[in-house]
Amino acid sequence: MLTIRQAQFAVFSQLEVQKFEEWMLAHLRQFFPQQCRTAGELRLRETIQYGIQRAAAYDVTIKRDVCKFIDLMIVFGRDFDTDKRFPWAGEILGKRRNPSAKIRALHEAAQQHLRQS
Repeated sequence: MLTIRQAQFAVFSQLEVQKFEEWMLAHLRQFFPQQCRTAGELRLRETIQYGIQRAAAYDVTIKRDVCKFIDLMIVFGRDFDTDKRFPWAGEILGKRRNPSAKIRALHEAAQQHLRQS
């Protein structure tokens, strides 16, 4: 039987995070080119890392859902989830429900907010 020690698992996990970070950089550059040019690579990487942590605080850990969470950070600001200007975000994320359902509801509320702005 194969046994993976905690240290090995941590290395594997870190490699997956790095792969996601690289993928996310390419995604942001494709869909948010102006914001990416303004921010620069170091700040984008910090934003992605921060976004991964913030999303995880709401039990959002699936790649697609974390991506959408970070997209919303780019559009509404780094701390949109706690920003008083966007109370709908905190309300949705604070509900006890499936993390993917939270992200779907969050995305819909964000689109509605942008249409009304």
